[in-house]
Amino acid sequence: MNKPAQERSGGRILVDTLKINDVDTAFCVPGESYLPVLDALHDEQDAIRLIVCRQEGGAAYMAEVYGKLTGRPGICFVTRGPGATNASIGVHTAFQDSSPMILFIGQVGGAMAEREAFQEMDYRRMFGQMAKWVAQIDRPERIPEMVSRAFHLAVSGRPGPVVLALPEDMLSATAAVADVRRYRRVQAHPGAADLDTLREMLAKAQRPVLLLGGGDWSLDACRDIMAFAEANYLPVACSFRCQDLFDNRHHKYIGDVGIAINPALADRIKQADLILAVGPRLGEITTSGYTLIEAPRPKQQLIHVHPGMEELGRVYQADLMINAGMLEFAAAARALAPVAFPVWASWAVAARKEYLLTLEPTSSPGELDLGRIMAFLRERLPPEAILTNGAGNYSSWVHRFYTYAKFRTQLAPTNGSMGYGLPAAVAAKLVHPDRAVVCFAGDGCFMMNGQELATAVQYGVAIIIIVINNGMYGTIRMHQERRFPGRISGTELKNPDFAALARAYGAYGEVVETTADFEAAFDRAVWSNGPALLELRMDPEAISPRTTLTAIREQAMATNPSS
Repeated sequence: MNKPAQERSGGRILVDTLKINDVDTAFCVPGESYLPVLDALHDEQDAIRLIVCRQEGGAAYMAEVYGKLTGRPGICFVTRGPGATNASIGVHTAFQDSSPMILFIGQVGGAMAEREAFQEMDYRRMFGQMAKWVAQIDRPERIPEMVSRAFHLAVSGRPGPVVLALPEDMLSATAAVADVRRYRRVQAHPGAADLDTLREMLAKAQRPVLLLGGGDWSLDACRDIMAFAEANYLPVACSFRCQDLFDNRHHKYIGDVGIAINPALADRIKQADLILAVGPRLGEITTSGYTLIEAPRPKQQLIHVHPGMEELGRVYQADLMINAGMLEFAAAARALAPVAFPVWASWAVAARKEYLLTLEPTSSPGELDLGRIMAFLRERLPPEAILTNGAGNYSSWVHRFYTYAKFRTQLAPTNGSMGYGLPAAVAAKLVHPDRAVVCFAGDGCFMMNGQELATAVQYGVAIIIIVINNGMYGTIRMHQERRFPGRISGTELKNPDFAALARAYGAYGEVVETTADFEAAFDRAVWSNGPALLELRMDPEAISPRTTLTAIREQAMATNPSS
């Protein structure tokens, strides 16, 4: 016989519901709008670790990373108005990266609603296009039901963020309501007929490419898709910032399909007669502005597998569309009888050789060569090390010269969001304290969430932060030189001494100005046994692994002398 439900406050009901759903970590910036939740969390310190951050954007990024690393929704609490707007950057990232996440926002009390009360906003309108579901819980007895729905939505279909507003009077009110069961992931499975068609299309292909990307992946799914690729001798590419879905050292891996794609790989994609896209949305970055794979009818035959039914047919009219979770599809693909004597074996071997050529660093202006530093880290770091980065031209060295060997060793936002690397590294080390975590950030990128270094120090997370300082917003400057050569406007930066700033926070800090000095500096950062920052002072001319600012400017002026 069921026990009668006990009278509890809304804040207590919410925290009890989080416990039922196996929440062990929550990220926050505290606010008076959800004090009853903070009070309830006080009694659950052994069950739920509360990580207090320095800005809501950093907290939301950390929750997004938790969801990406664990497959369980990352939990974030922020206050109303300014807190919610700050956190929106993490919600947008979670949406485009397909990461499960739940953002709880304190809200004005019901008696104040619709009066533009202090920090009042309508979160349904604000987050409507960047979350899977946005709702407000107006009655405490509805908390178990609506929070359960949030968990189910965050992890099912195409994973993503959910936003729930919590009026402060609702959190203080009491109700006697029964608890719900833990959420369960619900995903579509591929049908037998679709799998037969896939097998037939693959058997008829001459130049196939397996393209992996998107969210909803797990270690088991990656293992199964690798076995499928091996059995069928398929060349495998990964979409933008999803390089860790397939071991880059594997002889079937041929590179990443994203910004600054290897021209040889771009030609391979265009020449392919069958693209089996498993997981990616096939968005602007992955398709190089819809040129590698033309929309809506590609020149190549296209099989598109995606966990979100709403994505299939949205842009591309694929020859075969399969709505399935990555775990479910990968297991079914592994079980398929492999193609006998595939004719594309030499095609795959040639593509692999082209990829290996890209790993050799090219000469770089200045005393510090980031390509050679990445080559050193490629050999120095263990395969399970986690690398994080935000947005900026510096990241092109990371993506090009590092080889990701294990699942979820690359944490980088596919929405090109700056300021991601440091909070991502903090969250990664909290989830995996036994693994090495290295954050890369440009000077502009670091300053957007550099205050989370205080969070790293507070919780003693031994991350290594590598700040590449070239005194400018490098990506924008590169585009500026291409369109308006020599007319520098709005892209120069006057930076602090980042190493001294790190020491002020209580972390280890050191400046590195030459390639030769990096190895010893990196060892000292590791031996510091705490948060450590290495500031790499880089020649502004070294704008990308393939060219320089002067070369870009001269080419632009030669192409358009009137510029």
